[in-house]
Amino acid sequence: MRLGVAIPAPASAVTWHGPLMVAGFLGTLIGVERAVAFGARWAWGAPLATGFGALAVLASGGAAPARAAMAAGAGVLLAILAVAFARRPTPWGGVEALGAAALAGACAGWTAGASVPALVPAFAAFLVLTIGGERLELSRVAAPPTWAWAAFGACVALLAAGIALAPFAPHGGARAQGAAWLALALWLARFDLARRNLRRPGLPRFMATTLLAGYAWLGAAGLLALRFGAPGAGPAYDAILHALFVGFVFSMVFAHAPVIFPAVLGVRFGFQARFYAHVALLHVGLAARIAGDLTFSDAWRRVGGELNALAVLLFLASTAAAVAAGLRRREGSAVGAA
Repeated sequence: MRLGVAIPAPASAVTWHGPLMVAGFLGTLIGVERAVAFGARWAWGAPLATGFGALAVLASGGAAPARAAMAAGAGVLLAILAVAFARRPTPWGGVEALGAAALAGACAGWTAGASVPALVPAFAAFLVLTIGGERLELSRVAAPPTWAWAAFGACVALLAAGIALAPFAPHGGARAQGAAWLALALWLARFDLARRNLRRPGLPRFMATTLLAGYAWLGAAGLLALRFGAPGAGPAYDAILHALFVGFVFSMVFAHAPVIFPAVLGVRFGFQARFYAHVALLHVGLAARIAGDLTFSDAWRRVGGELNALAVLLFLASTAAAVAAGLRRREGSAVGAA
């Protein structure tokens, strides 16, 4: 609807598109992952509260109690990561806890009535730091040099400085964040395991290809932020946000789904070559959308956005089909064993 497509949807979905996607969808998805890994019953309060809050926002038009429920879920997510860090202090655990703190702060600000554009830096930091912390943990296998760990810390510090600066100097804060995104993209491209896994067929190559494409979009978002700063509503704003939230974040979701869904659902499913279809559609659509933004072409922007929506739907359909096939295999094995 925001692109001008005539589809039935509640007005609140249009008004609160950003928080619903970041805190409602992605916050719930990450909350489920963290609750499974943490193992305590109370940890499920995070995805339950953010998920329920998102539905309540849609139903109520964004009433304060609904937003408060999402803020409560973000607070539980922060508590999970704070407890995990206290039990086992690690650099990546600290980075992920900072990401959860950014989400909790953004949701609290939203509940208090802050405008969504003012909260974008914190929402973005939640996802960048969460993903960055996860990849930092996995990069240990590649044994990066000591200076690389310091460089990663500098990226995090620059990102935090950008968030702190944004309320007082929006353009300066946005450019500091853009520089951090670009530096982090270069760090991940150099030290992440993805480059090594490109040589391995099947799922490792799929994940590596999708991750590296996502890092490219993170770098592109950084370059756009360095160029335009904090442009406000308009084509440049659209390009920056979607390069980050669609190009980078959804690439991470697509890459990790074949590992995360089996772990969460307890259902194994093999890698399918068709997974490349939704990844390709995502990147083609996003390239068209950003080309439309930069050339002031509403037609290209709209086509690109529609292709991105189709990519997400295709991803959901492919994943559901893979899960169903895994369930059938498990049932067949159980019958055979009996």
